[in-house]
Amino acid sequence: MKRTVFIVGILVLLVAAFFVARRQQSPVPVRVGILHSRTGTMAMSEQPVIDATLFAIEELNRRGGVLGRPVEPIIADGGSDPDQFALAAERLIDVDKVSVIFGCWTSASRKEVGAVVEKRNHLLVYPLQYEGVEQSSAIVYMGSVPNQQIKPAVKWAMDNLGRRFFLIGSDYIFPRIANHVISDLADLLGGAVVAERYQPLGGKDFDAIAEEIAALRPAVVFNTLNGDSNIAFFAALQRHGLGSADIPVLSFSITETELQAMSEVLPKGAMAGHYASWSYFESLPGVENRSFLQRFRARYGVGRRLNDPMVSAYEGVQLWAQSVAEAASIEPIKVRHAFSRQSMNGPGGIIYIDDQSHHAWKTSRIGRSTGDGMFEIVWDSQQPVRPEPFPSFDERGHWQELVDRYYQRWDNHWAPVVEGAR
Repeated sequence: MKRTVFIVGILVLLVAAFFVARRQQSPVPVRVGILHSRTGTMAMSEQPVIDATLFAIEELNRRGGVLGRPVEPIIADGGSDPDQFALAAERLIDVDKVSVIFGCWTSASRKEVGAVVEKRNHLLVYPLQYEGVEQSSAIVYMGSVPNQQIKPAVKWAMDNLGRRFFLIGSDYIFPRIANHVISDLADLLGGAVVAERYQPLGGKDFDAIAEEIAALRPAVVFNTLNGDSNIAFFAALQRHGLGSADIPVLSFSITETELQAMSEVLPKGAMAGHYASWSYFESLPGVENRSFLQRFRARYGVGRRLNDPMVSAYEGVQLWAQSVAEAASIEPIKVRHAFSRQSMNGPGGIIYIDDQSHHAWKTSRIGRSTGDGMFEIVWDSQQPVRPEPFPSFDERGHWQELVDRYYQRWDNHWAPVVEGAR
């Protein structure tokens, strides 16, 4: 009996030693944060970006991760609220010990998270187009800035649609600054803004605005609404008999995934003929894009749509991995320095990070909705456009003063302090 107990004890020790040895041999994962809205008004737009980020990490891990270590994503919910984004960023860095944060959609959330990463000498990789007037060594900006998205859209609209503009946007820093850029460009190019209207982020009441559009008859509506407010806005246009043949809308935040969600609510074909300005559209030809679409749909389903922010998020992960390899480190400061030397041929073409501004050189494109959840490309810059975070047609100090003025007007926030609007 004693001999049996002794043998069992030895076996237990051997098994325990085996698992301890395996645990010691297994590389420690590199933790990365994914910070987007899974709830609230922005969830419709941000959940697909989460999927694209996870997809990039899965591909990375199949290639061996980074520095021989697997990458472990930690997902946090910003809840469509900038303050919640900031708190989540603090937890990701201080508690979860992530090496980088991939995330944010609205500029209000980016600015709050940016303050967190700057204070901690950390790193945010931001996938969205935005209003510019910002530059931070702690942030890599993967999306377009005004000279890559807004400027070509205004010029194209004036050449092809007309010179009278109606501006509609969500009431926070991105639409406000974007519409200043549009108004200035209209003045410079001989156009006119007939009205400028805002609704709180998540707002749903657009009937009065639709009536005003019907009365003013602009040549084009420039739309900087974000999130599910877009559904309510286009539904109001439908109720007032305003289709794209009457007054086309050119949007800066509507993509293929929003079109897919809107098709479940709006009448069939309601979005056909409206426009959007982005760097990437799913309809782009080319081997890289076809391969990306096939791989993504093999993972998430054949019915999934792809869009610009999703591609930027995917490319952000890939360029971060390249930066880690070059720096031979996951320390945010070292990776930040290496990021400015990275490039890749992605689904939307060549993209590379400007070594001065940490913004991406990207190709500019304008698409027309075909009514089936896709955009056909009607204009293409044909080559990557150098980013100008501060629009060059006015002094940098002017733009910074403008941003500061809104921040002070909104009681040191990046949107009016209204419940549900921040």
